[in-house]
Amino acid sequence: MPPTNTPPRIFDRSLLHLRLRRALARGAPDFLLTRAADDLLDRLLTVKREFPRSLAIGLPTDHFARAIIASGRAAPLRASRFGGDVIADEEALPFAQGSFDLVVSGMALQWVNDLPGVLTQIRRALAPDGLFIACLPGGTSLIELRAALAQAEEEITGGASPRVSPFVDVRDMGGLLQRAGFALPVSDVDSFTLRYDSLLALMADLRAMGAANVLVKRASRSMRRDVLARAAQIYAERFSDPDGRVRASFEIVWLSGWAPHESQQKPAKPGSATVRLEDAMKATRREEK
Repeated sequence: MPPTNTPPRIFDRSLLHLRLRRALARGAPDFLLTRAADDLLDRLLTVKREFPRSLAIGLPTDHFARAIIASGRAAPLRASRFGGDVIADEEALPFAQGSFDLVVSGMALQWVNDLPGVLTQIRRALAPDGLFIACLPGGTSLIELRAALAQAEEEITGGASPRVSPFVDVRDMGGLLQRAGFALPVSDVDSFTLRYDSLLALMADLRAMGAANVLVKRASRSMRRDVLARAAQIYAERFSDPDGRVRASFEIVWLSGWAPHESQQKPAKPGSATVRLEDAMKATRREEK
């Protein structure tokens, strides 16, 4: 069979969009989006640059567009499958090369099947010296929930099926940005903990956000009641506070990169140093004496 460049289909994106539409129609909880949008505003305020042409992609709400406006920039073009100025899927962006000076994506790229490909498309849509900023859930998000569900299912059924979507590891993001052609890539993490009355309350919140399991290889049947009850018991035993409430870890990974431009700072070429590291360290020790 000849090789194929088609990326693996990890997420059922049709189901995802159906659930997100329903969640938005019912008034989905937006505390994570609000936190991330506030962080985006702070980041944009530190960049002393004008971005006359900006784009917000894959966003089910206007939280991040409002952050761009609040930073003093013009209102961005909004591209989303949920409405906005352009109806578009972030896996197939319809924009010409060099169309934008700023591209922002908030809490959407975690569900794309080909993240390297999407980053490459974003890089292409940026003009030289344009900025890309995005955030998405990180690898330790909901680690307690994943552990409790896996243990309960293993105990009762003898095997565990994927119940929570995988999340990115911040250590991988710099390499992915470089692979996509970005200069000066940066990634960092906002880690925090929320508390719930129980595992069931946490799962209800996730469903209300439209963030339930959309893995292609998810179990075909709903979780058995005895498995869910055991998972709730494990969660309470392992991850509760003295007041009986349970902890839920969240991690928002931030990444940024610039479209290359000749004005940007460049790393020194290997072998171009004029002072040996050993000599520099000796000089430093002499100064400390």
